Amino acid sequence: MCAAIENPAKCEVRGVIRFLWAKKLSAADIHRELCAVYGANIISEGVVRQWVRFFKDGRTNIHDESRSGRRSVVSADLIKEIDEKIRLLRNFTISQLSEHLPNIP
Repeated sequence: MCAAIENPAKCEVRGVIRFLWAKKLSAADIHRELCAVYGANIISEGVVRQWVRFFKDGRTNIHDESRSGRRSVVSADLIKEIDEKIRLLRNFTISQLSEHLPNIP
């Protein structure tokens, strides 16, 4: 028996599903193979069936689609500013750091 692979990326598991689907395995067999390699709780059989349907319908992308919603407040400028403040205030508390940063919406 193989050693279980811990914490795989979603796209890795989806890539394996796509590969095994291309080899003509059923969704149940794909689920069994995934559980054998990644552990019993890696993904439900229903989600495997869903991804098999996506691939049958022509989907080739294994990555999440971009979605609408609240945009992240983290920017490269904010990261740079935080880094500068941390380097300036070596012994700080989170409260002190937040006093030196702009208000985040």
